Amino acid sequence: MPGTRTRLTDDQLAELARVAFGLVANAPGLPGAAELEDAEGVLVATRDDGGLTVREVPRWRSPDAVRAELADRHRSDVPVWVGLPPADVAGLPHRLLVLLPVAGTRPDAAGVSLAAGAWTAAAVGRELVVVPVPVTAAVPEVPWAELAIAYGGRLIGHRVDPAAPRTGGVTVMFTGLSGAGKSTIAGRLVELLQEAGRTVTLLDGDEVRAHLSAGLGFSRADRDTNVRRIGWVAGQIAKHGGIAVCAPIAPYADTRAEARRLVEDQAGPGSFVLVHVATTLAECEARDRKGLYAKARRGEIAEFTGISDPYEVPTDAEVTLETSTTSAEDNARQVLADVLARTAALRRGAGG
Repeated sequence: MPGTRTRLTDDQLAELARVAFGLVANAPGLPGAAELEDAEGVLVATRDDGGLTVREVPRWRSPDAVRAELADRHRSDVPVWVGLPPADVAGLPHRLLVLLPVAGTRPDAAGVSLAAGAWTAAAVGRELVVVPVPVTAAVPEVPWAELAIAYGGRLIGHRVDPAAPRTGGVTVMFTGLSGAGKSTIAGRLVELLQEAGRTVTLLDGDEVRAHLSAGLGFSRADRDTNVRRIGWVAGQIAKHGGIAVCAPIAPYADTRAEARRLVEDQAGPGSFVLVHVATTLAECEARDRKGLYAKARRGEIAEFTGISDPYEVPTDAEVTLETSTTSAEDNARQVLADVLARTAALRRGAGG
């Protein structure tokens, strides 16, 4: 253990906050390293023979700080509501402390802001103090009544969504062999989304390679890095409620799964749509407009997907497209229907 340093996940940072705030007695889920840091590399806790010493807990507001704020506002016996606003807010007090249990995400994430915004819209004219708290909504580590007391108030009710906060944004990642038709369908999908009045960003493969991934080659490591970068940027777009469309070959299942995680960590569950353009190798070779397959067959292009490098067929795609019997227009409209239905459901879940 001496000299070891470990970076905490958002879940682990929330667990550290619960201990530091006195909400729970111990933190069995924390790693046993001597030094613990947050996602930005800031040292937040140390461990030695005397146990765990917490230095700071970034972003999360402590119960002491919240109680001090309430005291500054000359409030006592503050009514507390946990979670999203009720269907009818008419019976709620004029002044209210709202605790949002959002462990598993960052308290400054866009989904949390949307949950807070739901209160702002529902409770017009009321005085609200809205505080994200490091407690899991589905299986809370602290009973709601005890949580209310810790933050300086008394529980009057709760409405908790066990799902992680969602922003309503979506990333659509097309995957398939070179020449499968990914870019054509993705481009038409972007046009259809714009016609539907949606904010959409196309992460064009050539432009990504020229700018975001300049200098990368086509080795497995470089391809993985390229897809991860696309996933991170797409996640940032979805995080703020937008739609990102991208069409890399993305041949490896584990890297596609990592891109999914990067997006859903930022925009919430269900925000990543994997579209498999399932054009066969034989058909892609027959098209071969750029002559790439012919060059790969002659050995002039190393590590070419489908020829000298594998393509791992997705088993987790939300949408699978057949291009041999279906037009690009119809395929794009099939994906459009999924995206519109998905964004509507996600926005309802985000309180929008």
